[in-house]
Amino acid sequence: MRKILCLATCLFCMVSYAQEEVKPDSLAADSSSVESLELVPMQVDDSLGVIDSVAVDSIIPIIPYYTHWNENELSDLEMRALDWSLQWIDTSECVIALDTTSLPDSVYKARLQALPCVIELPYNERVRAFILRYVKRNPKQVSRMMRMSEYYFPIFEEALGRYGLPYELKYLPIIESALNPVARSYVGAAGLWQFMPATGKLFGLEINSLVDERMDPLKATEAACRFLSSMYAVYHDWNLVIAAYNCGSGNVNKAIRRAGGKRDFWSIYPYLPRETRNYVPIFIAANYAMNYGTEHGICKAPAEKAMMTDTIRTNKRLHLQQVSENIGVTMDELRRLNPQYSRDILPGGSTYTLALPSEKVGLYIDLQDTIMAYKADSLINNRRAEIDMAKVTSITGAYRVNGVTYYKIKRGDTLGGIAKKFHCSVKQIKQWNGLKNDNIREGKKLKICK
Repeated sequence: MRKILCLATCLFCMVSYAQEEVKPDSLAADSSSVESLELVPMQVDDSLGVIDSVAVDSIIPIIPYYTHWNENELSDLEMRALDWSLQWIDTSECVIALDTTSLPDSVYKARLQALPCVIELPYNERVRAFILRYVKRNPKQVSRMMRMSEYYFPIFEEALGRYGLPYELKYLPIIESALNPVARSYVGAAGLWQFMPATGKLFGLEINSLVDERMDPLKATEAACRFLSSMYAVYHDWNLVIAAYNCGSGNVNKAIRRAGGKRDFWSIYPYLPRETRNYVPIFIAANYAMNYGTEHGICKAPAEKAMMTDTIRTNKRLHLQQVSENIGVTMDELRRLNPQYSRDILPGGSTYTLALPSEKVGLYIDLQDTIMAYKADSLINNRRAEIDMAKVTSITGAYRVNGVTYYKIKRGDTLGGIAKKFHCSVKQIKQWNGLKNDNIREGKKLKICK
């Protein structure tokens, strides 16, 4: 049985940022210089037929908002990520305070070397700084990530395995979005893997006014794997691929030229944009924190409530409100399960997936015709497929709009003469225009409803 797991995630921008000039700099870059993201909720997709009750066993924790935190200790990025994570996971009893600063470098180095990874995870002072940011300053966030990874990592690993990519790339969404599927950055990147619109479309994601598949965990992960594969074909070095994922291949290529053609991340490090110099060390630190959090007193946050989800597929135009008010699922929950529908509308025409709590799928099937017809005029049928333009007739001087003819009364006109022109009766003209007698005035308009 194939599992489709849903909840929250995202990654960084795939397209080059502005081609800034980067000068050699000290390796001791500020450890807090990570771009802040505006995090925001999700969806499940499935590639099978109309109703696919066996293809999806999604488990989604629904958790109350938790706000007690010392904001002075966290960066803007961390606070935004934390705000999202604490809405979903109860972390109040999960972290034991341990001293993590007294461990010798040899312990961190040995632990990183012990991880079964294809990508090199070297240790240095920059990596240590970010490890401590995770396990010492933000243990509750790591606790929540450890729990959330149970839902998202199977999605990532399945796709990475199909493409023959290293499984440790599953930690990229950790540093990009705190596993928030509808995260948005200030530059316009969005979704689990933080695609920019142009790059998302380039790798097959539908992005328009109604649908943004960057928010779809399955489709966004598929696109990310294709992107990472294409970058590896260029650089043949995973750390350079990860750097290009953050700042774009243009900036990586410039750094390689400035480093005299060296094609190693740590050799081109001083020539990269400041944010990217931190990006690979953060990636290494995320690998460490997610694998060794328990050694620092961090346990998985308990999920307060789990929900099984299933998907249906439809090619009919549909509004989430039609579903909500007929099967008793709140709009907030439907939006969380289907975050790619940015205006709550499944466009129709092509086949789209709707994720629902599994216990509501049968009810949806039973009420499908009722749901489609419910408030259809106000919610989804508010578009005119065709407009009858005003057409002026040369004989009468009248014009016609949407099936109604309008005639401007001229001097000397009588109701009898107008009725003869338009092949109708005086009585009909009076009815159409609410006239009580035969008196008409020059310049006024009459409706001819035939």
